[in-house]
Amino acid sequence: MEDYTKFEKARVIGARALQLANGAPPLIKVPTGIVEPLDLAELEFSKGVIPITIIRE
Repeated sequence: MEDYTKFEKARVIGARALQLANGAPPLIKVPTGIVEPLDLAELEFSKGVIPITIIRE
């Protein structure tokens, strides 16, 4: 996985959490006990499965 700044990481996780909260299907099998979209988004980010690309100029 690429190195992200803390701002890029926050933006990607926040965007994915919003998608999950609005009904998007999870990209991984949801572990028992995970009910918050933010927690699931952080888990997806740590596994590197979020299909969001960072473009740097």
